[in-house]
Amino acid sequence: MKSIGKTAPILLAAFFAQNALTAPTGDAASTNATVKTQDSIDIQRLMDSYHEAVVTHDGARLARLFIPEGSAWLNVLSDDAYARAKAKSPDAKKIRVGSFKDFAELVSHTKANFDPRHTHLQINSDGTIASVYFDFIFLSDGKETNHGSETWQLVKGTDGWNIAAITYSSNPTT
Repeated sequence: MKSIGKTAPILLAAFFAQNALTAPTGDAASTNATVKTQDSIDIQRLMDSYHEAVVTHDGARLARLFIPEGSAWLNVLSDDAYARAKAKSPDAKKIRVGSFKDFAELVSHTKANFDPRHTHLQINSDGTIASVYFDFIFLSDGKETNHGSETWQLVKGTDGWNIAAITYSSNPTT
């Protein structure tokens, strides 16, 4: 699997092929197609910025991709991962609430080389809100530490797209 930055053109082509517009004809159809195309490009840039911030340990840049207040960060253990966690600690939680601020702090201070890889990207947007769903593999120092599926809820503010929520299934390797 390749990192998202290297697969962006392929992912966008697949997205457009799978999401052909059935919009009204005439000027409205042209406008809707342009908005959908630009949203996909802008959302891909947001995802590329996320990846670059994680890889370069730029926690401040990472944090700026989120809405500053009210963002959600949910990590849901798969049934198998939850069973392993319960075996180690009876009070383990299946759903863990986190924070983009905590992740940004980790990214800023870790000595490990992080590389989140995203595949099977699906984008849905009406031009104001969007959802992105994809599969991920999270590498630390070149070794897989987690994999699963992830969804981002996005909102488009005056300065462009921001992440409002990240929810991901978690299948840690340890």
